Amino acid sequence: MADSDNESVGNQSTLREQDRFLPIANVSRIMKKAVLANGKISKEAKETVQECVSEFVSFITGEAADKCLREKRKTINGDDLLWAMTTLGFEDYVEVLKVYLQKFRDMEGEKTALAGRVGEKDDVNDGGCYGVSSSGNRLYGSPANYQFQVPQKSRLLHQY
Repeated sequence: MADSDNESVGNQSTLREQDRFLPIANVSRIMKKAVLANGKISKEAKETVQECVSEFVSFITGEAADKCLREKRKTINGDDLLWAMTTLGFEDYVEVLKVYLQKFRDMEGEKTALAGRVGEKDDVNDGGCYGVSSSGNRLYGSPANYQFQVPQKSRLLHQY
């Protein structure tokens, strides 16, 4: 193990930038979706948002981890993150994320059910349909592609 590895284990302040922040390419891709097709985003803006979202994720995850520690659990789940967001004052986002989490869980359940039927032919997967939700709706794509309406006051990326 190199000396720098030993330092980073004992002291979080010596972590490399790429270990502390979300990948800039991912942040940039998300930001580009929020601006006009001919809009540009400066490197400084991308780096600033990268630091902010990384801090936000750490903040929420830290609160959820504390809850799990108090409850003597080792795994943070989606409900823990929603609880942390509510506790930390981000309740405006929780309802839409509950919907996303439920759709994600529905699709994971459907994927498990469909995996058990490998080789069976039915119309559920014809035409790009991924599966059917518990409410009977056909699901296309993945939960990561779902679009939700975010509360208007949080649309900071759209303010120039």
